[in-house]
Amino acid sequence: MLRTVGLLAVVALGLSVAHTKVNKHKPWIETSYHGVITENTDIVLLDPPLVALDKDAPIPYAGEICAFNIHGLEAPFEAVVLNGTSGEGQLRARGLVDCELQKEYTFIIQAHDCGSGPGGTEGKKSHKAVVHIQVNDVNEFAPVFREPQYRAAVTEGKIYDSILQVEATDQDCSPQYSQICNYQIITTNTPFAIDRNGNIRNTEKLSYDRQQQYEIQVTAWDCGQKRALHSVPVCIDVKPVCKPGWQGWNKRVDYEPGTGSKQLFPKMHLETCGGLLSSVRTTVELQTSHIGKGCDRETYSEKSLQKLCGASSGSTDLLPAPSTATNWTASLVTDSGRDSDLIFRFEGHQAAKIPDWVVPQNLTDQFTIATWMKHGPSPGLRAEKETLLCNSDKTEMNRHHYSLYVHNCRLVFLLRRDFTQVDTFRPAEFHWKLEQICDKEWHYYVINVEFPVVTLYVDGVTYDPYLVTDDWPIHPSQIDVQLTVGACWQGGEVTKPRFTQYFRGSLSGLTIRPGKIESQKVISCLQACKEGLDINSLESLDKNIKFHFNPAQSILVMEGEDLENMNAAVRKVSYINSRQFPTPGIRRLHISTAVQCFGEDTCITIPDIDAVVMVLQPSEPRITITGVERLSWPASDLREPGGIALFQDLHIISTVTRADATAHDTAHRPGVLEEIIHNLDYCDILVLGEELRLGQESLQLQRSALLGKHLDATNSTSGMSIYGVDSMSNYEQVIRQVHYSNWQPGQVTERRFRLTCSELNGRYTSNEFNLEVSVLHNSEAGEHISHMVAPPQYMQVVHHPSMIHDLFPSHSLGVPSAATVVIVMCIAALVVVVVLGIYRIHLTHQQEVKFAEMAKETDTTWDDSALTITVNPMENLEDPQAAQGEASEEEEEEDEEEDDDDDEEEEDDITSAESDDSEEEVDVQLPRMQRPIKKGQNWDKTTICY
Repeated sequence: MLRTVGLLAVVALGLSVAHTKVNKHKPWIETSYHGVITENTDIVLLDPPLVALDKDAPIPYAGEICAFNIHGLEAPFEAVVLNGTSGEGQLRARGLVDCELQKEYTFIIQAHDCGSGPGGTEGKKSHKAVVHIQVNDVNEFAPVFREPQYRAAVTEGKIYDSILQVEATDQDCSPQYSQICNYQIITTNTPFAIDRNGNIRNTEKLSYDRQQQYEIQVTAWDCGQKRALHSVPVCIDVKPVCKPGWQGWNKRVDYEPGTGSKQLFPKMHLETCGGLLSSVRTTVELQTSHIGKGCDRETYSEKSLQKLCGASSGSTDLLPAPSTATNWTASLVTDSGRDSDLIFRFEGHQAAKIPDWVVPQNLTDQFTIATWMKHGPSPGLRAEKETLLCNSDKTEMNRHHYSLYVHNCRLVFLLRRDFTQVDTFRPAEFHWKLEQICDKEWHYYVINVEFPVVTLYVDGVTYDPYLVTDDWPIHPSQIDVQLTVGACWQGGEVTKPRFTQYFRGSLSGLTIRPGKIESQKVISCLQACKEGLDINSLESLDKNIKFHFNPAQSILVMEGEDLENMNAAVRKVSYINSRQFPTPGIRRLHISTAVQCFGEDTCITIPDIDAVVMVLQPSEPRITITGVERLSWPASDLREPGGIALFQDLHIISTVTRADATAHDTAHRPGVLEEIIHNLDYCDILVLGEELRLGQESLQLQRSALLGKHLDATNSTSGMSIYGVDSMSNYEQVIRQVHYSNWQPGQVTERRFRLTCSELNGRYTSNEFNLEVSVLHNSEAGEHISHMVAPPQYMQVVHHPSMIHDLFPSHSLGVPSAATVVIVMCIAALVVVVVLGIYRIHLTHQQEVKFAEMAKETDTTWDDSALTITVNPMENLEDPQAAQGEASEEEEEEDEEEDDDDDEEEEDDITSAESDDSEEEVDVQLPRMQRPIKKGQNWDKTTICY
């Protein structure tokens, strides 16, 4: 046993000696390493790579690398062996490194081989190598300004190289990311600039009157293009210096609609800084070209405006609102967004053919063409003709009979007479060259023709043509003509008929009136502005102040020698808008001043000032129509010559919601309903369902109902349109006189109508008032009368003829005796006499009641719950069995009387569909039935029985 142990010990010792002899060499590494690590990462990139070599390779353990040791406990790195056989290693950070804490690290590294075993016992170490590691920066910090706010003050009227300097810092460690490379002012439209060093300067002279303080926001970028998270405010105060100019005025003046004239500059005065002035001339200009058609005008339809201004009747609207009846303008581009103004835009490829039934057939030697036009310079060096209105041959030839066009900013009117009218060389082309034609502003053009004299009015001012060209008349032919708007129709001498000479611009209210010319008074009324400048208390204005308005009252010039008198005069300048519902929005004011000093070569300069008048939104009116919504009439009444009145109990009111001034909480003031009075410009009665049958039924309105009012009416099978600018009470009176007649009511059981009214051409519309008329036939009338709760005081209760059968029931008698027949006939005759008597009494009483009601209609307040009118159907009932002989004779006599009455009525009764030749020509216009409708309130109805 002892011998065995000893033998093993000898063997182990021998092996140990053998291995010791095998691990002859120590590992080898580079003498120095340079590494780079990016902050917030853990891998170090070394140059050269970390590799240890051992000459004992490939002997196991002795030729393998077991570890890399780092000397220097403060170094936050560790080295790991990736491959012991090849000696590859890697340097890692034990945690995240931060460049802002330490930018570089230096330490010693050493390699160890595995020696005699896996644990590296008796291993050998390499020499020590120096490792230098640099930490790369990451742009993780944004610039931060040193101060939370910067403030400086400057004197107005000076340019500064540097008003103040802002400074930002960055906590990043590297110069690339820690340096501030750029500053920027992020507030737009400011008179300041900033350089790369943060110096702020003004780019223009500052004015204390214009703005006393500026607050701008400044941001910064580092060189890595990282922007500051928060900008810094910079406040710059402007100190005033004595500078000549107007002081004490507000840049904005609010105008409440309906308040009349309002002062614009109640506290303004002119500062001269001690300078003595010999005269002052001030010009105040109100700029309204962006409002409507050049200023705030009435936006009623062209027809209504002409009626309001007293224009001659018989005009034809060539550019009406698109509808079923006026569909030729449906393809044109409209711009109706401004306060219900109907504007058509022509872009060089739109045109419209006017239907033949609309075109006036004979213009005569006197006629008028009027239109609103907005036009700019034509493109190209040689501009083509731009046609507004053209009447040319429809086929075969290409002759222009009359046309109105623009060519090279000249307005030209062409009028070629026929040989039948004149056979000599006569004026044919009339040329006007005016700045207004191409200034891109709205103007009102009126051409009055009193052949051979043609006069042009532009905004009410007369202009004679600068050139008149003569031509021969047109030879007569049987070729039809075509009237077009926006271009000229070329129907002959071409392969394919087409439009040519397109117009580029905007048109509105294009009308033509044959047979008459307009007076200058009417023309001025049609284009008059409803807003302008005014002078408050003109009588208190100093007599030494001279003032002058332009015709539109948009420019006011005042001159004076005394400064105080001029200040007082300027404070009286006011703005006025006479429209009840003006167009809301901004009106710009421009005030320029020129002064003269006493004998000095140099004088002070007064800068111009600009302000705005803000016209506030007017309270929107709510137009409400109320009245009886259900009527029941016997069929016989519909056959009467005058028919039945549809809207006898009609009422039209308008209300607005005002803020309650007594409420303390202005933000939540309850609305107070207030009744107001204003005009209407049309009311449409629309037939619902099937249209009226021509020759069998119609709506009627006596012409006398329109006398003394600014109203007119058109009638068709689809309804009636009453139009014109007039009061609500006048509209009530006229609509109450609209009657409905039906000469063959047997096929009709009911008719429904809808009434809507408008103010300002559809800008404000009423509720839809629906009326249902039930037609009672003989059998229905008998059933209907039994449902009456209580008859009126003036009605006598009588038995229905059918009740006679209840008095003498036939089933109780076998064959009626002669006495029975005589009794029945006597009773029937008595009933007929009683009914006729009651009918006459009822007619007389009903007329008296109607006259009394019409006299007090305006003061009567109705309780509208389930409103129904039931007319006594017993008035016209007769017993056909009991009085056949008498009835037939009476019917023949009554028919003869009705025929005579009808003849007399036809001579006296002139409806709105007929022409009144004795007074004036009637405008031919189809009713406007397609307009925006605003829903009104729901009203309760009352039951009223007649």
